[in-house]
Amino acid sequence: MEIRKSSEDYLEAMLMMKEKHGFIRSIDVAEQLGVTKPSVSYATKRLRENGFITMDRDGLITLTDSGLEIAEKIYTRHKVLTEFFTDLGVDPETARDDACKIEHDISSQTFDALCKLAENVNPENTPEKQMN
Repeated sequence: MEIRKSSEDYLEAMLMMKEKHGFIRSIDVAEQLGVTKPSVSYATKRLRENGFITMDRDGLITLTDSGLEIAEKIYTRHKVLTEFFTDLGVDPETARDDACKIEHDISSQTFDALCKLAENVNPENTPEKQMN
């Protein structure tokens, strides 16, 4: 299933909120992404319709297995790319911004090759270690 970059961003932000707070609220997602509450409402509706999230009566969001899979993939890419760029000497803010731009578009083949290169440069910089 083809998923939009904006949906990937929402799912990634939701995973980050889950890790940070232990729960996911729309208001936290809005703050994380710097968007309005109506934008989050629209996005969560689409994500719910596509089976990536569920919401309870209190408005708490839960990632489904498919939503979690996408979120983890993007979040891992983001962390690995950020670390790789900072290892190259890029300042952390620029590294994060560039990782955000690339994480959606880089092919699996290129990302895997980059991970192998990064592992040779810094053995701590592997996707498995980035998720912890």
